[in-house]
Amino acid sequence: MANGVNELIDMLYSMIADAWGIPFGSEKCVIERDKALDLLDEIKAQLPSELAEAKRLITARAEFIANAKKEADSIKMTAEEHAKRLVDDQTIVKAAKAKGNEIIAQAESKSAELRRAANDYADDALRRTEGAISEALDEVRKSRLKFRSASVSAASYEEAAE
Repeated sequence: MANGVNELIDMLYSMIADAWGIPFGSEKCVIERDKALDLLDEIKAQLPSELAEAKRLITARAEFIANAKKEADSIKMTAEEHAKRLVDDQTIVKAAKAKGNEIIAQAESKSAELRRAANDYADDALRRTEGAISEALDEVRKSRLKFRSASVSAASYEEAAE
């Protein structure tokens, strides 16, 4: 039927917005129950996939950070090994230590930068996912309230007609 949760919510919203109004009930309308329930069932079915995507992003972020740490450790080990090989002369030792410290600082800086970028990316993705899920849930709740109101109004309208 539809692809995403937002698209399904838009369809449900349109269904309710375009529904015929009930006489003497400006805020009440008549919708096809089966179609509305089908849309809600599809939304419920797709929410777990949205959550799975969020979990996948968290896992990818953790892997990204782990790889950055491994790369930083590798650079650090390379710098240490290089410094040990240059121990022959005092001047070379001083230069090697300075270069090694510079490489370590660069690696730690890069690692911190990569970690920050990964955290920002994952946080943004999770925030957007949370917002989409929250919006979907709010729309479902609003639809249920409108549906309940329409059902109660229809029942009281039918009782009044009898």
